[in-house]
Amino acid sequence: MTTKFTKTAAAALAALVIGAASLTSPAMAGGQISFSFSPADPDQQQALGMGLQMVSIFKGLSSTGANVSQNGHFNAAGFNQSGSRNHGLIVQEGNGHRGTVEQHGNNNNCGLFQFGENTNGSCTQFGNNQSSVTTVFGF
Repeated sequence: MTTKFTKTAAAALAALVIGAASLTSPAMAGGQISFSFSPADPDQQQALGMGLQMVSIFKGLSSTGANVSQNGHFNAAGFNQSGSRNHGLIVQEGNGHRGTVEQHGNNNNCGLFQFGENTNGSCTQFGNNQSSVTTVFGF
């Protein structure tokens, strides 16, 4: 069980690193592209949630509740959470981003990462024990 969980955690962390490393965007395209991942397996959900909490701690934020890290101008972030043990993380790098996280239930984890310019992303979770990550690139 521990080996499977460790491999799942490593895979989730690798997915986050690969997503963040591919920050290239086509010139003058004027749009956005997004990628989302929501594991169906409970072990993978737990691993992704732990990975998102580690990212929050690494950025000097809390591993619970609502967290925002923004680097740029004219960015906006909002949260709507009800329930307990929910963790939402919005990271915005660049200008003109709008991001929201809405969680209703218990023990949910959501990460929204926006890079580039002028993106509009959201994460919505209704229920319990869910994890997801969305990465949006604006160009």
